[in-house]
Amino acid sequence: MTQPAQLGRYDVVAEIGRGAMGVVYRAVDPMLERTVAIKTINMALDPGEMEHYEKRFTIEARAAGGLNHPNIVIIYDIGRSGDLAYMAMEFLEGRELKELIASRELSADRALDIAAQVADGLAYAHAHEVVHRDVKPANIMILKDGRVKITDFGIARMRTADVRTQTGFVLGSPRYLSPEQVLGKRCDARADTFSLGVILYEMVTGQAPFNGIDVNSLMFQIVNFTPPPPSSVNPSLPAMLDLIIAKALAKNAVDRYADIAEFAADLRACRQQGATATPPAVSAAAAPPRMLHDPTDLFADMPPSSRAGDHTMPDGGVTDTLPARGLAKGFDSMAATMRLAVQTGAATDPDTLAATFCVTRHDIDAMVIASDTLSPQEPPERPQLPPGWSPWDRQIFLVSVAAATVIGALIVIL
Repeated sequence: MTQPAQLGRYDVVAEIGRGAMGVVYRAVDPMLERTVAIKTINMALDPGEMEHYEKRFTIEARAAGGLNHPNIVIIYDIGRSGDLAYMAMEFLEGRELKELIASRELSADRALDIAAQVADGLAYAHAHEVVHRDVKPANIMILKDGRVKITDFGIARMRTADVRTQTGFVLGSPRYLSPEQVLGKRCDARADTFSLGVILYEMVTGQAPFNGIDVNSLMFQIVNFTPPPPSSVNPSLPAMLDLIIAKALAKNAVDRYADIAEFAADLRACRQQGATATPPAVSAAAAPPRMLHDPTDLFADMPPSSRAGDHTMPDGGVTDTLPARGLAKGFDSMAATMRLAVQTGAATDPDTLAATFCVTRHDIDAMVIASDTLSPQEPPERPQLPPGWSPWDRQIFLVSVAAATVIGALIVIL
């Protein structure tokens, strides 16, 4: 397709990209004297396919056009010129996130900042009943001043939209799909949380959490496998980041962050606590994923009762008497962090660990015993200590001794 000289009132300057739906041009708005990006779709192609693309194009314009947030690309105008439908939007000068990930340029601090900004933009979209459903590095632009912009709401779902994607039709880039999207189930805003969790994992480790030789094997892994904790791939990462990503990548949407704004808050808390890790090195081979039923999985849930100091309220709720350590209150960070320390060998000094987490030595010993029980290897035999005597046991013992003494004396006298 030849480059048009003009689209509506916009003067086309150059082509800057191509996609499945059409071509993106750099253009100038002569009325406002500003540079814009023009996204087009050719309406003269196959009518059957164009009906689908036109619907997507309309959905994107409605979804993104109604959003006004610093981390979402701005839509200026929409129109049609001959066989081309077009959308004029903010021209972004920067680099796609997928390029930064491929070049291993991101430190953990920078990755956390980028993910938090993406979460901010998605939180705003979710508040306006728009779910992106195709969050991936190619749809995230990093501007020269460090700001992050989310683009391409082309398969977004709006509750008020007239055109809806048919339930059961898988959309999005396979590597970043949520399990419910893979299974063709109806998804909500928590699908975006999962996709952002996959991106964050990739940013801080340099490798995708799910890999496959084809689309089918990739989707099987997304549904059935849990990746190794990020810190096992990049040891310079803090344990807190393992916990955050574990919650974002929960297979069941109910176990993820209920609000992606909480995800953003935890990412910033993690950064404030000093996640100054170096960019991940290029690894020769990705670590093999593990099955969900692996009992040593560090991403498994822990019962809330494992948090020392929690008190049950009359309404069944739980109030914290210990600091949340930067994680959302709905996530059992205390128990998960303690278990992580035990299973990774960081708990070399149980007394120090107990003081750090403000728990008793008994809690730490119980965690060690539980960790050994869940180990795939048979743990060494532990000495069985006799149980302690209660006051009643002591009284019975003293009475028995006294009675035996009296009986012995009588036998001697008689």
